[in-house]
Amino acid sequence: MKSHRSAKTNEYQRRLLISRIRRRRWSHRQAAEAAGVSVRTVAKWLTRAGTDLADRSSRPHRQPRRTSPQIEAAIIALRRTRATAWQISVALKVPRSTVTRILARVGLNRLARLELPAIVRRYEWPHAGDLLHVDLKRLGRIAGVGHRIHGDRRARVKGIGWEFLHVAIDDATRLAYAEILATDTGEACAAFLRRALGWYHQRGIRVRRLLTDNGGPYRARVFAATCGGWAVRHRFTRPYRPQTNGKAERLIQTLLRDWAYRVPYRTSARRTAALRPFLRFYNHQRPHTSLGRRSPWTRFQEAA
Repeated sequence: MKSHRSAKTNEYQRRLLISRIRRRRWSHRQAAEAAGVSVRTVAKWLTRAGTDLADRSSRPHRQPRRTSPQIEAAIIALRRTRATAWQISVALKVPRSTVTRILARVGLNRLARLELPAIVRRYEWPHAGDLLHVDLKRLGRIAGVGHRIHGDRRARVKGIGWEFLHVAIDDATRLAYAEILATDTGEACAAFLRRALGWYHQRGIRVRRLLTDNGGPYRARVFAATCGGWAVRHRFTRPYRPQTNGKAERLIQTLLRDWAYRVPYRTSARRTAALRPFLRFYNHQRPHTSLGRRSPWTRFQEAA
């Protein structure tokens, strides 16, 4: 058990107390005064010197009124049928407080914990350009330091509008490209895609597949025409499964944390101007755990 805040001693201090008495020949009173405890406390830890000096559980050795194992098993069995604590209490004639305490102890106090965790299927295409993830994120325009920095939501500027962060990331190398645009229409997304494909092409990467969600801009004809013009096969994620496009989602999280909301920008223009230097850092210097602590550019050079 962990010591409480007001504990006079911890395990290290108890060993020091015993050492002062046995090795340095301190008296019990001297050791007690040095540690700020009573002589009785010193005597207690001396008797336990040969055993564990850690705090022991305060649970009593005997609990004659504890709920029987059979009742606990019945509570757990009913819970697995998604019965509520009240329904279990009525069915077994057990106080609801007892039911909730037992469910909390076994980790079934929330219905979500009855479901088996979803199997995470991770994938990675072997070559640069095999798959390009594309996504976008809406950002509020800036007219002064926002509530994410100063914490006062009452000082928000309303009606200032939105701008949109468009991102693209290569599945194999994690090389990223991003822009801030005024809209998220099909025409804007198609124009972003053309610039992104050109950016990757300048670096020797020919994109063969594209993965986006099922949003309206990505279903637009102009977007499909851009994919056809660059001979890119357009694929869509499963509905309500953003994990399929997880690399783009993770890039957006990183951009929000380390670029968009890390510095108190005064205007949207300053935030936009800081995007390109951050992307340069992200691609060439930032270590990625999924790449073995290497940067995307290092990964790209190794694969070339």
